[in-house]
Amino acid sequence: MSVGHTLLGLLESGPRHGYDLKRDYDERFGQDRPLAYGQVYSTLARLLKNGLVEVGSEPGAGPDRKRYAITDAGVTDVAGWLSEPERPEPYLQSTLYTKVVLALLTGRDGADVLDTQRAEHLRLMRDLTRRKTGGDLADQLVCDHALFHLEADLRWLELTAARLDQLAVRVRA
Repeated sequence: MSVGHTLLGLLESGPRHGYDLKRDYDERFGQDRPLAYGQVYSTLARLLKNGLVEVGSEPGAGPDRKRYAITDAGVTDVAGWLSEPERPEPYLQSTLYTKVVLALLTGRDGADVLDTQRAEHLRLMRDLTRRKTGGDLADQLVCDHALFHLEADLRWLELTAARLDQLAVRVRA
């Protein structure tokens, strides 16, 4: 995910302080991977340097508090980013495939690797299903996305298990 574009998109609804942006980001997109404050402010500094945000200070009794606002160039940048499709991410260099092949190459049981992974996928699917059941619409959609990917992985695990003997012969040849 592009943190810069996400922060710009959040700024389209109005100027905000950095800590407000972090809170909004974490609530909407970062439940499992919240942003560090350092990342928020370094991203805002880059956006400012590139002319995509502007900053104003609020006078007060304490230190100056900066409010960030999106510029016209920032609005154009976000609009362009939103209109571009994301590149599908095929897993052509799968770590799991590598582990299966290495297990076979080293005389270990590839089925054990697949069984261990299947158990971990099923555990995560149960966790996501519980989270989805108690979550709001955003949580449900995010969990559905992850669950569909995990289901595809499980299909691959089953297919590979069915072909494991053939793979072993080729790997060891």
